[in-house]
Amino acid sequence: MSTHRVVKVELWAEDAIVLYDWLARADLDKIPTDHKAVKQALTDLFGRLDEIIPYEFDLTAARIADARDQVSKDMGW
Repeated sequence: MSTHRVVKVELWAEDAIVLYDWLARADLDKIPTDHKAVKQALTDLFGRLDEIIPYEFDLTAARIADARDQVSKDMGW
């Protein structure tokens, strides 16, 4: 039986919403990667976010837009 180490990452809620929304819409077959494991890791990340985000937040278009505004505020680039 194989065991996998787990790494816990804390995200700002707005970052999580932005990532969740993007991953939900992204066509991972069209995103250039240097290894197929990247696509799998993004799929795994989306799966974990999908277990939380829809239940914790009312993901209206306005809520997603607000999260994007908050994340991109004062970026400087």
